[in-house]
Amino acid sequence: QVQLVESGGGSVQAGGSLRLSCEVSGSSLSTFIMGWYRQVADKQRELVAMQSAEGTTKYGDFVEGRFTISRDIGKNAVHLQMTSLRPEDTAVYYCNARSRFDLRDNNWGQGTQVTISS
Repeated sequence: QVQLVESGGGSVQAGGSLRLSCEVSGSSLSTFIMGWYRQVADKQRELVAMQSAEGTTKYGDFVEGRFTISRDIGKNAVHLQMTSLRPEDTAVYYCNARSRFDLRDNNWGQGTQVTISS
């Protein structure tokens, strides 16, 4: 069974940086399209960043070059480096792992809170 464990959330001031991590257990990272999503209460969950096993990346329009998704093969983990954070980036951030071979195999972490103060 695949499990995703997120870490690295917290509170910082606007303009600061945070690095989120998601450790994957139960399967190899190469099996998945990895992504980060975020959700604010009463709003739809939205894509922050995603990366294919081949390294192709896609970011939400609001990222505007501030965030970087990366894979750590040795740790079977994916990271999201966030810089120039804004108050509107405040949300719960979720790690996602979707199988390359069966899109119905879609896994979520428990979420980590990111709070940006002005």
